[in-house]
Amino acid sequence: MTAVLPRLSDAAVTAALDTVIDPELDEAVTDLGFVRSVVVEGTDVEVHLRLPTSFCAPNFAWLMVSDARDALLAVPGVGRVVVELDDHHDSDLINAGLAADAGYRGTFGHEAELSLDELRATFQRKAHTAAMERALTEWLRADASRTEQAVGDLVLADLPAGTSRDSLLSRRAALGLPTDPSSPVLLTPEGTRPAPETVAMTLRKARSVRISVDGNAHFCRGLLTTRYPGSDADQVFRPSIDSALPLEVLR
Repeated sequence: MTAVLPRLSDAAVTAALDTVIDPELDEAVTDLGFVRSVVVEGTDVEVHLRLPTSFCAPNFAWLMVSDARDALLAVPGVGRVVVELDDHHDSDLINAGLAADAGYRGTFGHEAELSLDELRATFQRKAHTAAMERALTEWLRADASRTEQAVGDLVLADLPAGTSRDSLLSRRAALGLPTDPSSPVLLTPEGTRPAPETVAMTLRKARSVRISVDGNAHFCRGLLTTRYPGSDADQVFRPSIDSALPLEVLR
């Protein structure tokens, strides 16, 4: 008699996809609405991803699709895993390369960069900068007497427990930056503590990075909703530290 394998849980599949991050927007593909469909049959999983436009950068698309496959393959008890990208100008190439386990360079040939590691690291650094600024801005707004100059003396132990602090710590860990409670919160792009006279400017530059990241994420959500009507129901917005922006889609 053939053994019947137990069905893989939907919760395990969702939890795996929750770990897949859009490198440019620093948000989970599940929160962005990029997961178009998930089918679980026994221990096998098939996932289709979608992006806001057909011309999103192929290297970003490859990172998300391959990361999704890797995350699902790591789920205990998983069997066959298929992850495909829909409606992209390189969908056929990406899907074939992923199915053949050809890797990025093997899929794109001479068009590929030597490695995606530096690209990933670049956006991890941006994600850290944005997370750092969110934590500092929340700290400043909690008490009107606090000043931008004061953040230069702030250490991780001074931050209140919560999502912003957790996000900052996880992004530091990914980059190998210090996470001990006595470490300064405000760091330069090089990972060092800024000189006192540059504290305010360092914070403001970090703010411009965070606004850019959040603005791009908002814009991409709108594009996705325009391209795939109803996809806004699959989107989860990251809590904003700014005034809420209306998401208006012109049809």
